[in-house]
This record gives sequence, structure tokens and C-alpha cells, in this order.
Amino acid sequence: MTFKLQHILPGDPPDAFPATHTALRQPNGLLAVGGDLSTERLISAYSRGIFPWFSEGEPILWWTPDPRTVFRPGEVHVSKKLQRLLKRGEFAVTLDGAFADVMLHCAQPRRRDSGTWLLPNMRAAYQALHEKGFAHSVEVWQHGQLVGGLYGIALGRAFFGESMFSRRSDMSKVALVMLSRQLKEWGFLLFDGQVGSAHLYRMGAVDIPRAEFEKLLCRAVPTVPRPARWENTPLLPAPAEHLPAFLQN
Repeated sequence: MTFKLQHILPGDPPDAFPATHTALRQPNGLLAVGGDLSTERLISAYSRGIFPWFSEGEPILWWTPDPRTVFRPGEVHVSKKLQRLLKRGEFAVTLDGAFADVMLHCAQPRRRDSGTWLLPNMRAAYQALHEKGFAHSVEVWQHGQLVGGLYGIALGRAFFGESMFSRRSDMSKVALVMLSRQLKEWGFLLFDGQVGSAHLYRMGAVDIPRAEFEKLLCRAVPTVPRPARWENTPLLPAPAEHLPAFLQN
């Protein structure tokens, strides 16, 4: 059976997405095109396991891949090298301390890629989600400098990871491990990694069928998600010399 890709108009209701089983197999998970990046549409999309992903010059593309790459909260793999780094504590880790800066770092082109998918309209949309308490960031600091981090969406007891970056070796891994541990402590059921990569698999991510992922979503995401404030949540004893001045109390 083949399905026709659905087009969504900006004026369509926020939940105007087709059933996820109609997503294309090639490219894997492409579900719909168009619409907008309003807060209401993004919350509706993530609540169903759908996320936007598109490049400059393309319309908004909505995805729900099968299988889905996830972490089990609290079970991110920690290598011996990374364990030694965590024990040394030569950095500070914060939540929601510099959301916009984390996005800007994530938007920088990778070494092997001259472009970015995190375009200004995407950054503005996630900034709006952050200001309403649905998007969050993890920051890793050394001597007042932002050296690693990640950001994503939290709905109920599900966290949808979007992107991460490192400016010094292994600092995105630090952010990932510390967030995973915090999500487990908070009782989160799902830590979404969206699409698999060699790096995510090395960190302990696994692929599960979309149907299983959606069952987890039903348990984790309430019918009406509520915002949450994450700032001032301690992840590690934060040596003051590593925090930027604006985060020092």
C-alpha cells in the first residue's frame, strides 16, 4: 500500500497531521509537508512523536521514523574515560541557563557539513517553546565558557532530544549523561533520540519499532501537557570558577 504525502496549510488546526502509519518508508518517516512552527502545532506534533526537520530552501517537513532511536532514562553508556572525566568535576552543568546560546552553538555547521538545519525560524520557534516552559537546555561550562550542551522538548514524562554540541572533547557526552540521570530521577519514561547515528548508538541508544515508541508516548505524555521550569535544578556541585558571572549567586 502506498500513501500520498499530506500537505498542511498554515491555517489548518494544530493537530492536522495524518495518521503516523501513513508515513513514507523512503525517505523513512516523512509524514507531511507545510504548516507552520507555532507553539501549538509543535506541541501537538511532539505529543504524537512527530518532529520538524528541513534544510534551507525546503518547506517544513514533518517526520516520524520507524524504527525510532531512544535512550532508556538513566542508561546512557558511560565509558571508563568518560567516567574519569565526570569524577574529576572540572566543569559545571546547568539546566536552562543559556538556552539561546546552546541553540546557536548547535546551529553551527559540523566539520563535514557546510550547512545547518537549525534555521532562524526554527530557533525562534524553539525559543518560544522555551519561554513557555516546554523546551529546555543543558549547559556544560568551563572557566565561564560554554563548552558543550544540548536542548530538546519536554512533555509530561517524555523528553525529545533535538541537538547537541561540543566545543571541547566529550562535553556533549557530559550533558547527555547528566540529563539522562536527571530524567530518571524525575521518573521520565522516554528519552527520544529521533534518528540513530553511530555516536548515539555508542552512547547506548537503541532502536525500537514506532508502534512501541507510540505506546510509551501514550503513557508518558498527558492529554494536555503542562510547562515545567528546570532552571536552578542542580546536576553537579557547580564550582563557582566554572560558571559564567551571570549564573553565579
